[in-house]
Amino acid sequence: MTQARHHAAVAALADPAAWPESGFWTQVHVLAARSLRTAFGDRRLVFFGLAQPVVLLLLFSQVFSGVGSLPGVAAYQGYVNFLVPATLVTIAMTTAMSSGAGLLAEIYGGFTGRLRCLPISLFSVLVARTLADATRLGVQLVVTALASVVFLGFRPAGGVLGLGLALLLTVVVGWCLSWVFVAITTWLRKAETLQAASFVVMFPLMFSSSAYMPLDTMPAWVRAVSAANPLTYAIDATRALALARPIGWSVVTALAIAAVAAIAGSTLAARTFQNRA
Repeated sequence: MTQARHHAAVAALADPAAWPESGFWTQVHVLAARSLRTAFGDRRLVFFGLAQPVVLLLLFSQVFSGVGSLPGVAAYQGYVNFLVPATLVTIAMTTAMSSGAGLLAEIYGGFTGRLRCLPISLFSVLVARTLADATRLGVQLVVTALASVVFLGFRPAGGVLGLGLALLLTVVVGWCLSWVFVAITTWLRKAETLQAASFVVMFPLMFSSSAYMPLDTMPAWVRAVSAANPLTYAIDATRALALARPIGWSVVTALAIAAVAAIAGSTLAARTFQNRA
């Protein structure tokens, strides 16, 4: 009887049509766990990934230290307090860009092609990629914030709660932005083109925002661009939470813009990935 059951089990495994279909969130969990194992499995990659934002923060805090005397920054009691919340959003932007690069590597490596032969939702591949990168972003942000407090004298006036909410907001914004770069990846599909397009999107957004300089010191046309720059609202919201400054509508506006980006990006990415993956 045992041998008969064994043969029946083997026969069932040999017939893919008889395999039980996994649920959507089970697929997301398995694929996200795979991406995280890949991301944290290489110690050198982990080290440089965590060290890069700290090095950039140290560099910018020293190069632009003279900005701390400007009227729009002096109220923050040090340029590093003005800079760190903006750097958190910049890290989110960079990590979002790497979501597209990671997906492109899986496409060219044949991984997504193999997944198309399985009874799974291709949209789960995209969700898993963005959630795994959001988790990685959270680790980067915590390390950067702690390093800023210990080595650079960053003092979040909002305390642990305010800084924690700022980090959470940044992770949400980063996850939403990752959908934009995933959509770009599914549309362009070439590494060189993706890199060029990502930098065209990232650098103007970063340097035309309130990240590194107070808006009052910028030319009028840059201030106009900054008013339409979604990163400005995310940076202002992060500063308000971390530094216990007036929040106003900054958090709501940042989340609303991020939600629109996520909805548009995920819709385009799902449609294009389904047809071209």
